[in-house]
Amino acid sequence: MALFEVSGYKPYSELRGQILGSGQAHLIDRPNHYSFGTRTQEFAVPLGVDPSGFLKSCSQDGGVSIDLNHGTTTLAFKFRHGVIVAVDSRASAGKYIASKEANKVIEINPYLLGTMSGSAADCQYWERLLAKECRLYKLRHNQRISVAAASKLLSNMMLGYRGMGLSMGSMICGWDKQGPGLYYVDDNGTRLSGRMFSTGCGNSFAYGVVDSGYREDMTVEEAYELGRRGIVHATHRDAYSGGVVNMYHMQEDGWIKVCKEDVSELIHRYKKGMF
Repeated sequence: MALFEVSGYKPYSELRGQILGSGQAHLIDRPNHYSFGTRTQEFAVPLGVDPSGFLKSCSQDGGVSIDLNHGTTTLAFKFRHGVIVAVDSRASAGKYIASKEANKVIEINPYLLGTMSGSAADCQYWERLLAKECRLYKLRHNQRISVAAASKLLSNMMLGYRGMGLSMGSMICGWDKQGPGLYYVDDNGTRLSGRMFSTGCGNSFAYGVVDSGYREDMTVEEAYELGRRGIVHATHRDAYSGGVVNMYHMQEDGWIKVCKEDVSELIHRYKKGMF
């Protein structure tokens, strides 16, 4: 009972009335998976539940002590030899560190990568669904989907659920017939193409480092070092980022994983330049 009092537990009947409202008596059946084939884009949620209303009920204002706070640092940039993707690995739930080994790069296929920031569950669900659609595209058309088309698919998914409580800021990176591609997509359906992006609460620190050292004609080793520095400096200044640096290099013949290095060890290497 003490745990119920601390967590702000409410009986099911009270929560149901708060979420559904007194006027909603009939439950609406929904499909069991997301589909592009339906006239209205839908995916499975508990019967009768409005996702945005449910999330509002899970805040302190709604009587439940659950704050959906997030923290991360991811960065990606294009240069002469492809695309560098570097991320931290700390998964936080408010002030609680949920995991120190979260891989925030989703390997969509051998020529496409996606990054995660915001809600890990949202990013993993939608980008794995994107991986399925990319595979279906290849089977139907006998060729790989372009980076622009893949990012557009993800953007269209997000547009169908704007304002429904999704939390996602992702970078879609790849290589196609047009060369290296880099796009930013978020939960509002925003889709941007660019040479450099960084997402998460540590992105301002990462931008400062990458902006100061970025050149189009960098060597591969210089690009690797710049990606490492960006994440390490961000984890040093941002309490919600940390763990290890996971780095990938997108090349013409597919991506490779470059490194997985502990930021606490890398900080000592860069200490002379930081202080």
